Amino acid sequence: MLPLTRTAFRCLILGSCLCAAAWAAEPLKVLYFTKSAGWEHSVVKRGEHGEPSHSERLLTALGAAHDIDFTFSKDGSLFSPEYLAQFDVVFFYTSGNLEMVGTDGNPPMSPAGKRALLGWVAGGGGFMAVHAGSDSFHTYERYDGNTPQDQRGYRYQNNGEASDPYVKMLGGEFINHGPQQEATAHIIDRTFPGFESLEAELTVHEEWYSLKEFSPINRVLMVLDTEGMKGSDYDRPDYPVAWAKPYGQGRVYYNAMGHREDVWDADYYQQMLVGALRWLGRRVDADLTPNLLEVAPESSVLPPPRS
Repeated sequence: MLPLTRTAFRCLILGSCLCAAAWAAEPLKVLYFTKSAGWEHSVVKRGEHGEPSHSERLLTALGAAHDIDFTFSKDGSLFSPEYLAQFDVVFFYTSGNLEMVGTDGNPPMSPAGKRALLGWVAGGGGFMAVHAGSDSFHTYERYDGNTPQDQRGYRYQNNGEASDPYVKMLGGEFINHGPQQEATAHIIDRTFPGFESLEAELTVHEEWYSLKEFSPINRVLMVLDTEGMKGSDYDRPDYPVAWAKPYGQGRVYYNAMGHREDVWDADYYQQMLVGALRWLGRRVDADLTPNLLEVAPESSVLPPPRS
């Protein structure tokens, strides 16, 4: 039996007719988890005396404005069915193998904790990851820290069903990235929550991730235009950089953007975050018709391995 999420528990108690009203009346409960077992990004790094990170400060303000109650944590040891049951959405900005202490020194997730997370999402939870959330639980990589560049060979092949269960749940996996640069993403679905005010294209200076292992059931929301980009990691056809998908009874959202503080500070990015959280928390619905082959038909073509 799958674990009850907070939303499912309320429905069980209140009955389906009252669920929508109950959701609207209560704040959205979100766990923002930022353990960095691999590279620790500046937007999630706390101050010398534990002061909130840039992203935590921004999310606190967004939460106050949009009735979202954030819990901030870097402690992987807390993951269990009981712990997760208090949340509507789990939001990852993580890196590396989270079952190891790694770079930031915070407690790792246990194998049972990882299973609890996947079961919670499959049971109806909402899961969101941005940027380095796809740089977590890499298939065939078990390094206590950031994986060395010369040990990333499995990223330059499609592992398919052999991929780590987290990768399959998320619907994609980070390969590498080139230099930060201005590039253009095509907005595929401007009806998705948080995307309504965007134009057809979004041109941003960012650390653009090269990604793979795209699930065939992804609802692609943004596709990166790789033409003219600098670096061998973009020597490939256009590919998705944001999507939504189901996972069992749950909902999953990923957006590769979010490396830079100025991206987090931008109105468009904040609108994406809030819209996705509201969708994941079942405040609104969206079209999840798979469109990967239609909008990024050559996304399985990977860049050449780094020499």
